[in-house]
Amino acid sequence: MLLAIQFLTLVPVRVKGDVSEKDMVGSTVFFPVAGACQGIMIAFAAVVMTRFFDAGTVCGFVLLAHVLSNWGFDLDGLADTADGLSVKSAGNAAADIERRLSAMKDSTTGASGATAIVMSLLLKFLLLNNLFHAVQLPLFIASVFMMTVFSKWVNVPAMLRTTSARRDGLGKIFIDNISAGHLAGSTVVLAALFLASLSGLWQYGFQADYMSLFIPVLASQYLLSLTAVLFFKKRFGGMTGDTFGALSELSEIIFLMTANIWLQRSI
Repeated sequence: MLLAIQFLTLVPVRVKGDVSEKDMVGSTVFFPVAGACQGIMIAFAAVVMTRFFDAGTVCGFVLLAHVLSNWGFDLDGLADTADGLSVKSAGNAAADIERRLSAMKDSTTGASGATAIVMSLLLKFLLLNNLFHAVQLPLFIASVFMMTVFSKWVNVPAMLRTTSARRDGLGKIFIDNISAGHLAGSTVVLAALFLASLSGLWQYGFQADYMSLFIPVLASQYLLSLTAVLFFKKRFGGMTGDTFGALSELSEIIFLMTANIWLQRSI
């Protein structure tokens, strides 16, 4: 669990001693916990800022807290992935993949990467703002908490189903060693965190509406994960650490879209 938090967030925890590949892969069970650490920071920012500012400003601070919670780790992966995808095909599939992977490793961010970051933040801001106006504040707080929990879980089924696009790297360690047991454990942790967030809504009477959100969100996230596996297999020959970051960013957008649609229909 500490490895997951150390790897995916800026929470100041450090695992001492040697860390084996088995330890690293075992941390995937607790990826949702790392997402919960981010979610707590985001929810706290939302609660505090609603006392002083309007909806738009609150959503801006929510996004700021989100970026600071892992210092844009996933946004960096999204930008690199977008730069790789922007490489045009030269007619040779194998050569195209190598050129795209090389573009992703470039330390500079291109126009496609910068555009991807802006569009991701813009879409999340608009969806957060819409959700803020559409539901009661407790539902909004619970939703932004779970947003990052799901965005960390979504990578686990992708790791299980994909192949590594590179011959080395941290992503390959996860992809080559993960098992169905890790996915099952991660899903149990995900469900437990959802129930924990649900418990905070009992006093407000929103628990039935919120509980009904779990299945459609889980289904949409799993479908997104499988779609990403197929898409990145075609474009890159598999997945890398950068594409997992991009998947997390897309996961949060899909989560907010699903929450907006489902909760507005339920309430």
